[in-house]
Amino acid sequence: MYAVRQWSVRHARGLNRFYQRFERLLVRMDGVFRALSYERAERPVAAVEKAVKGLLFDCRMCGQCVLSSTGMACPMNCPKTLRNGPCGGVRADGNCEVKPEMKCVWVEAWRGSQRIEGGVEALRTLQFAVDHRLQGRSSWLRVAREKAAPP
Repeated sequence: MYAVRQWSVRHARGLNRFYQRFERLLVRMDGVFRALSYERAERPVAAVEKAVKGLLFDCRMCGQCVLSSTGMACPMNCPKTLRNGPCGGVRADGNCEVKPEMKCVWVEAWRGSQRIEGGVEALRTLQFAVDHRLQGRSSWLRVAREKAAPP
C-alpha cells in the first residue's frame, strides 16, 4: 500500500484532474441520488469509494476527504492524524518520528501540492477537526449533496 500511496503523490496532478471531473459527474447525479435517497446510496457508494481510495491513498474513510487540498496525501495516514501540517518531530530525512521507515505524510503532501495547480495555496487552508460521526461514510456523496444544494 505504501508504494501505491507514494505513486499517487507523484501523480497528484493527473489524479486531481480526474477527481475534478469525477466530482462534476457526482454533482450532476444529484437527481439520481435524491430519487434513490442518499441514505440508500450510501452503502454501495461507500464500498466503491473505500476500495478505490483504499488502494490509491490508503484511505481511512474518515468521511471528510481533503486529498485535493493535501497533494493527494491523506493526512489520516499520519500516526498522529494531524490534518493541518506536520508535528515538530519530522526527522531531518523527512521521515516520521513515530514510524521512522515512513516519509512524513506532510512532506509527501507538500511534494504532491507542488504538482497541482493551486495546490500549495490549498495546502494552507485550515482543515477542521475530524467529525468521527462521519467515519465510514462516503465523502463523495457528501460533496455531491453539498455542491448540488441550492444556495
